Amino acid sequence: MLPDREKAFILLNEAYERNPGPWKNHSIVVAKCAYAISKQCEDMDEEKAYIIGLLHDIGRREGVTNLAHVIDGYRYLMAFGYDEAARICITHSFAIKDINTCIGNMDVSDIDLKEICDLIERYEYDDYDTLIQLCDSIALPEGPVKIEVRMNDVKQRYGCYPLSKWNKHIELKHYFEKKSGLDIDFLEI
Repeated sequence: MLPDREKAFILLNEAYERNPGPWKNHSIVVAKCAYAISKQCEDMDEEKAYIIGLLHDIGRREGVTNLAHVIDGYRYLMAFGYDEAARICITHSFAIKDINTCIGNMDVSDIDLKEICDLIERYEYDDYDTLIQLCDSIALPEGPVKIEVRMNDVKQRYGCYPLSKWNKHIELKHYFEKKSGLDIDFLEI
């Protein structure tokens, strides 16, 4: 289940009021990128793509965190019954189903870590999971950029970007370019 676009924006704005930061504009850019790409894919719903893109980082409402934002967002959206958006809170950070590809601190309890690992393992990724993984890797708060620019931005801020994750994001870019017929490096939103 998903909220409609209006409700998703209400949730995003409330979250931003709790924890202002560039993550809100980043989320809007992810949503617009997801919409633009999915609109060119016959088997995808661009409205769903927009909404899950908008809410992928909603866990940031709880403050400045690293890994914690995925479980915080998941639990927050599950409380509303928005399971489709909640799963994206988890999957958007793990293009590779390996907790060791986490960028930043593992600022969660052992119980939360186990839950995140169990959820990653349980989910069979579909094109919506991978689309948001891609869009997250091209979206700066100011707009979409070439994937290498965004991944270098993350690497510079956090000190690392696992090569396996980097390569997976490049693979996703090529997959969605073929699927959509778009040049993702020059995506217009």
